[in-house]
Amino acid sequence: MVIFSIRSREKTPIDTIKEASQLKLKNTEVHHLTKDEHALLERIRCDTQELNLNNVTRTKAYFDFYQKHPEIHWAFLGHMVSRNGGWNMTDLKGDLLTRLLTKKERNDFFNFLERGNWLIFQDAYPQFLLYSESLKRGKPLFYLLPNLNISTFMETIWDYFWKNPNTYILTIALVINEQNYLEKRVIQNSVYQKDVLNTLEFKLQDHLSFNHILFPYRKKSLAGQTLHQFQSLHERIVLGKRLYGVLFKKRDLFMKWAKEHPHTGSRKDYWPHIFNNVNEGIPGIPYQLRLNSCKLRWGARKIYSPDLKSAWKNVNHQEAEKGDWFHDWQVADYLSELDETQLSGEIEYEYCKTLERLELAALAKKVITLFD
Repeated sequence: MVIFSIRSREKTPIDTIKEASQLKLKNTEVHHLTKDEHALLERIRCDTQELNLNNVTRTKAYFDFYQKHPEIHWAFLGHMVSRNGGWNMTDLKGDLLTRLLTKKERNDFFNFLERGNWLIFQDAYPQFLLYSESLKRGKPLFYLLPNLNISTFMETIWDYFWKNPNTYILTIALVINEQNYLEKRVIQNSVYQKDVLNTLEFKLQDHLSFNHILFPYRKKSLAGQTLHQFQSLHERIVLGKRLYGVLFKKRDLFMKWAKEHPHTGSRKDYWPHIFNNVNEGIPGIPYQLRLNSCKLRWGARKIYSPDLKSAWKNVNHQEAEKGDWFHDWQVADYLSELDETQLSGEIEYEYCKTLERLELAALAKKVITLFD
């Protein structure tokens, strides 16, 4: 009976993190930096900026870091999700969306995707570099995170991970952090609300493929998940948890594919039997349906999907908005384990249907244009 009583009082990891988070919220003590700490932080900022040029450099940096530190699972998850960000960007200059969206819509959408991709990297990658430096020095340096404008929530999490290397908790905490970080800076940003989310809401939900997150493996196989409520913070966090479950269920297969296929931004990376980074189309000829059950029709040209470097120039970003999103320690409830029944990862059929809908929409738009 005494043993049971002692065990019943044992704190769970989430309880421990909640308590530490509450203390962190109340702590107003300012740490005065040493000369060495100033130099370290400046080096981290410079290294991050150097790799934050575009989607391709960011995506590669995540993967390179993961291969050095395989205990940081989010780095591989970030790599694979960032690949999807690049594919979405180049879609805006590919065969289908150039027929469905105006030039302004495509530019607005690219700026929206690019800003989110840039923001996440400049928030996540400094954390990785500080973790790497902590390993080198044999002591935790996470008290420096606020000087890099990283949320106090992540300071608590990294401190916990240093003592208790729980890869699941760290990964989901990073998912929580990045989605909350984006919420006010991108999702609730009045410019993006007006020019992207509200303007293109119907097209996003019913026509475009931006809500599919694809994880390729083997020769032509795909796994992944679909997001149905893009503007919901809760749904994005839960999606991140599901994606992590799907990715690490077959981690070796996805890793093998990622090593063999460097990210270019073109969908040719995973389906070269359908997509090409060279435009095979002939100017002036109306669009014709090319796909049937995710296979090219006989004699059909491949769908143009350019490399990122061919599609978009690098963007000079304004400095990230300051401010810590973390005000409620109960957000730690998201660290709970995910229901395994949500992790099928089946997406190929749904994605094929989306491609076919896109083709039909592109064809209809061409027909409508001819009769305008």
